[in-house]
Amino acid sequence: MNATPARRLGPQDWLRAGRAALAEAGPEALKAEPLARRLGATKGSFYWHFRDVPAYHAAFLADWETRALDDVRGELTGESGAVARLRRMAQVIASGPATGGALGAEPALRAWARGHDGARATLARVDAARLAEFQGLLSEVGIENPEMARIIYGAAIGMPALDTTQARDDAQALGTLVDLVLALR
Repeated sequence: MNATPARRLGPQDWLRAGRAALAEAGPEALKAEPLARRLGATKGSFYWHFRDVPAYHAAFLADWETRALDDVRGELTGESGAVARLRRMAQVIASGPATGGALGAEPALRAWARGHDGARATLARVDAARLAEFQGLLSEVGIENPEMARIIYGAAIGMPALDTTQARDDAQALGTLVDLVLALR
C-alpha cells in the first residue's frame, strides 16, 4: 500500500485557518486545540510553529494587519483617478466579509478588539492608515474636511453589520455616499 504522506503545515496554514476560524466562530477559536481540529493536525504542530497562544495571536494580528491593508490597496491598483480609487476603497471595505481573506475576518476582529489589547492596537493602526488614505484621496479632489473621510470610512466598516448577504447593495450604497460627499465640493 502506497500511502501519500500528509502535507506539513507551515505557519501560514495556521494563520489562514485562524482567519477563517475568527470569522466563523470568534476569538475563542484562536487557540491551539480548536485550530488543530480545524486543520486535522495535532497541537504539537501548532507549538512547533508558535511558542504559545499569545505568540500565535501576535503573529496572527501582524499578518492580518498586513493583509487588511494590502487587500484594499491591491483592489485600487487598477483604478485611475482619486474619485475612482475613493469609491473602490469604500466599496471594498464594505464588501469585505463577502470576499473572505483578511477583510472577511474584520467584523470579528473588531469585536475581539473590544477586549484584547493587541487586537485593539492592530485595529487602531489599520484604521489610522485607511483614514489617512481616504483623507488623501478626498484632498486630491478638493475636500479637506477630515470628518468626510471619517464618515465614509465609518459607513464602509459598518455596512457589513446590516446584512452580509447584500454585499452588492453595500457597494452601491457606498458609491452613492461617495458621490454625495463629492457633490459638496
